[in-house]
Amino acid sequence: MCYGYGPSRRGVLAAGLGLGAAALAAAATPAAAATPPHHRRGERVPPGQISIQLWTVRDDLAQNYDATLAYLAAAGYPKVELALGYFGRTARQLREFLDGLGLRASSSHEGISPDDAALETKIENALTLGQTYMVVPYLASNSLDEWKGWAERMNVEARAARSAGLRYGYHNHAHEFTTDLGGGVTPWDVLTKELDPRLVHLEIDIYWAVTGGVGRGARDPVKFAIDVIRRAPQRVLQYHVKDRHLDGDMADLGTGTIDFRRVFEAHRVREYIVENDTPDVTPRQTSEVGYRYLRRLRF
Repeated sequence: MCYGYGPSRRGVLAAGLGLGAAALAAAATPAAAATPPHHRRGERVPPGQISIQLWTVRDDLAQNYDATLAYLAAAGYPKVELALGYFGRTARQLREFLDGLGLRASSSHEGISPDDAALETKIENALTLGQTYMVVPYLASNSLDEWKGWAERMNVEARAARSAGLRYGYHNHAHEFTTDLGGGVTPWDVLTKELDPRLVHLEIDIYWAVTGGVGRGARDPVKFAIDVIRRAPQRVLQYHVKDRHLDGDMADLGTGTIDFRRVFEAHRVREYIVENDTPDVTPRQTSEVGYRYLRRLRF
């Protein structure tokens, strides 16, 4: 195994898929240890907990991947959340490159694996890169059975990930709160009921949770998002921190309408990930504005 991170691929999957009741109880311990720390009022987000989702700078990455990552490191980011693959590198090569920049790929967005072999590879790559988190970024369907099937498969993947020392999560959009699967049941209802809270955490995208509240007709969409965070049985360990203009478009942090201080006071997480799918000016400016905003905000 590259860099000495964890067991072999075969051992990872065999252990993960074979967890029994005793192993599940033991697996719950690391999650409990990951409960976000308490902070005194008026503190800032610790710089080591700030990251950026690379989807934000996807256009720059396509033009010059190396220079874009070097820029993010120079801007102050200690971490990135991977997306869009490795741009021609192996996981080992990407790890060496990031190490040279002083960056860490602490998390990644990757879909549910099509089979166990793909899951093995996904876990091995995450271990090689030194990740803490693996996150499913998007699922959409109007079928109740399909959502239940996805939750069942994510639990299987999460067992394997936990066995390898990784945390496995799900990232929301707005449709999980607004799609009616029948009888008023939403995808969010299914996920929070079916995903094993001992194994699966949540990466709450604050913009999309607020947008879901708008779609549900909430009088206070920020409170709706906070209620989503507080009521979920799964631990919320990561945020996507993305602002929202009055017209509903995404905004650079601090230029929109979301009261992030209120959200952060309600629940603190391990990782605050800057993101904007539609940068207001340029992706680089968005990344700079986001980092400065999180470093200056007191809550």
